[in-house]
Amino acid sequence: MADISAASVMKLRKMSGQGMMDCKNALTECGGNLEEAMALLRKKGLATLQKRAGRETSEGRVICNKSQDGKIVAMATLCCETDFVAKSDDFIAAADVLTECTLLAAADTGADVLLNTEYKGRKFSEILTDTVSKTGEKTEIGEFVRYRVSGRGVIGTYVHFNNKVGAMVEIETSSDDVSCAVAATAIDIAMHITAINPAGVDPADISPDVIEKERAIAAEQVKNKPANIIDKIVDGKIAKFFKDNCLVEQPFVKDDSKTVGQALADVAKKAGGEAKIKRFVRLEIS
Repeated sequence: MADISAASVMKLRKMSGQGMMDCKNALTECGGNLEEAMALLRKKGLATLQKRAGRETSEGRVICNKSQDGKIVAMATLCCETDFVAKSDDFIAAADVLTECTLLAAADTGADVLLNTEYKGRKFSEILTDTVSKTGEKTEIGEFVRYRVSGRGVIGTYVHFNNKVGAMVEIETSSDDVSCAVAATAIDIAMHITAINPAGVDPADISPDVIEKERAIAAEQVKNKPANIIDKIVDGKIAKFFKDNCLVEQPFVKDDSKTVGQALADVAKKAGGEAKIKRFVRLEIS
């Protein structure tokens, strides 16, 4: 049996981030070979992932990153099994690396894209495996979305203090002055999206199948009413559905005397132009 020195154990610990006993055991099993011991620790992480493949990952963190000019903004979720691990140093360190990877990724969506993204010479998939080996929990990327402003406009972001839900919204503007003016409102709208969870930007953003289903439900609810008023009642219920579910028609959480659309238009008008919500995304770990 090879004599495992304390210096070797410390070196492997620094390389892997694993506990002292795990490092010593790996070195003992590998006859003191550092590279083989490191590979063994990574296999431990992969084995843990396989073993816990069916586990739910209902905890974790929503992370957000943006380019220096704010024209490229990304959001992703890193998920694990327990709140305890989600708050651990190892998990947070992995989330920090993932944050950097969101701007380096080769495409604007997809967990696999992030897994294959390199950061300081290592793919994130390797870093994730190491994290699993340290925490003993299944850990995975949930969602990834990146927005790019191609013309005039801003992207507002908000992540709730619990780090489990966040949103970003892209707003097109008629001028750079308007972009500056609506920047704070864009953040407030992202907060609104996080809290209210709208189904789409406006009625055109709602799937026709969803609208048809809602119309059928509404018709069933008033089927005993006189035939000549059923259509009007159904139309009213659909209008209410749009008001409840379309972002621009919802009462704004910062000022419910206005809709989100009206609040944005007012700010843009004061700056001498116009602004329009182009798209949004809401990510939640649950």
